[in-house]
Amino acid sequence: THEELCRFIARESESVVVSVGYRLAPEHKYPAAYEDCLNATLHFLQHLQHYGVDPARVTVCGDSAGGNLAAAVSQTLAGRSDLPRLRAQILIYPGLQALDFNLPSYQQNRGVPLLFRERAAFYMLQYLNGNAAKLEEVLEGSHIPVDIKLKYKKWVSPD
Repeated sequence: THEELCRFIARESESVVVSVGYRLAPEHKYPAAYEDCLNATLHFLQHLQHYGVDPARVTVCGDSAGGNLAAAVSQTLAGRSDLPRLRAQILIYPGLQALDFNLPSYQQNRGVPLLFRERAAFYMLQYLNGNAAKLEEVLEGSHIPVDIKLKYKKWVSPD
């Protein structure tokens, strides 16, 4: 779905672009997509000479669920001394938090196509376990234990 865009980015930025065709939910549950992206990135970083890529100029990028995967890969590779450091991560409307679907951004944009609040929660459940039976609990916020909510309140709260 992104081949034309990847070709455009490669051409306009005079860069090598590697697009990972990772396994999709709900057929492939977490961590399949993450493992695909991590393995592809590891392989690429270990063979940069073969691709003629400057090790100081490697960036990961993703949009939507791919933004989540790019962030996860970046965090996994941070601090690895056996590989070149990633120069940057580019996250385009990433799905980064599933703790609270009642934050102001979800409320303000709950009816904005294409990714309605309910749909975002549904896709998150599909990605994790392929079962949306707990969708209402997720939308209410009852899927997260109170101690976890308190622990992350500093980062995930309406304030």
